[in-house]
Amino acid sequence: MTVAVPVLNLIVPEGSGLHLSTYTVTLLGKYLCYALLALALDLVWGAVGILSLGHGAFFALGGYAMGMYLMRQIGSRGVYGNPILPDFMVFLNWKELPWYWYGFDHFWFAIVMVMLVPGLLAFCFGWFAFRSRVTGVYLSIITQAMTYALMLAFYRNEMGFGGNNGLTDFKDILGFSLQEDATRVGLFLASAVALAGGYVLTRWVVTTKLGRVVVAIRDSEDRARFLGYRVEHYKLWMFVLSAMLAGIAGALYVPQVGIINPNEFSPLNSIELVIWVAVGGRGTLYGAAFGAFLVNYAKTYLTAALPEIWLFALGALFVVVTLYLPRGLVGLIERNRAARETS
Repeated sequence: MTVAVPVLNLIVPEGSGLHLSTYTVTLLGKYLCYALLALALDLVWGAVGILSLGHGAFFALGGYAMGMYLMRQIGSRGVYGNPILPDFMVFLNWKELPWYWYGFDHFWFAIVMVMLVPGLLAFCFGWFAFRSRVTGVYLSIITQAMTYALMLAFYRNEMGFGGNNGLTDFKDILGFSLQEDATRVGLFLASAVALAGGYVLTRWVVTTKLGRVVVAIRDSEDRARFLGYRVEHYKLWMFVLSAMLAGIAGALYVPQVGIINPNEFSPLNSIELVIWVAVGGRGTLYGAAFGAFLVNYAKTYLTAALPEIWLFALGALFVVVTLYLPRGLVGLIERNRAARETS
């Protein structure tokens, strides 16, 4: 796909039936970002047993970090022509750039923040939660409360992140116009590379001694603690790594969709993320990515063709998978393959 998509978009002429539109390239790039986000959640849910209902917060923070960089790149080309202040700050009569916007005129700084900010939040949250031995549904509720609190905070204009409208009207990235087909293809390829790198990293983590320990923690936390393992340290390490992967997914998502706003913190987004992983196959990694593609393709189709039934279809899908496919579609495929080999 990483070869076919660029070729079909950039080389095949538009009049050809094989031509792939830039809209489709952008849509596929967005799915790749969702797949990386699902991979991040599966790392903590499938391997460690931490059901986070707030991973959308890490995704959104990575997106905001990239959005701040893209806003600084607009410069004097904004509506108000201010070379320093983004348009929304000029509109709100801000006189100077907030201190936390400094540095975002450099791409390397934005990339560091894309991983550092979600990772730092995950570290602070996990440090208190895991040391207090908060587990199960209580931990899930707290993660959801975290993302909801962030959503409310980012809606406020005085936070300096564009309030309700968020950050938008991006022009270019690294000097390349975001309206150019080649830039869109480049972002698609960057998303594909990030997903591949994320999969290799998470697969390596879960197959090392660290992975075996966290699986033991997932299966019997008390036993692992009795054997001398510092359970909270292992959980914290995996939670932070997962948050950083989610931040990278958010950073790649924003230039492709052209906007980041507080709705990305919505708890509903995090719940949908859990459904992607459950449908694909929790604990398999590649199943989570597959589930993200499948559910989001269905969402794209149904919200256009039958928008009134989408949420009912999503709920029904989750109930069916939970009741009849505990290992998701990947588990069903593996079970059928094993049955054929046995027969």
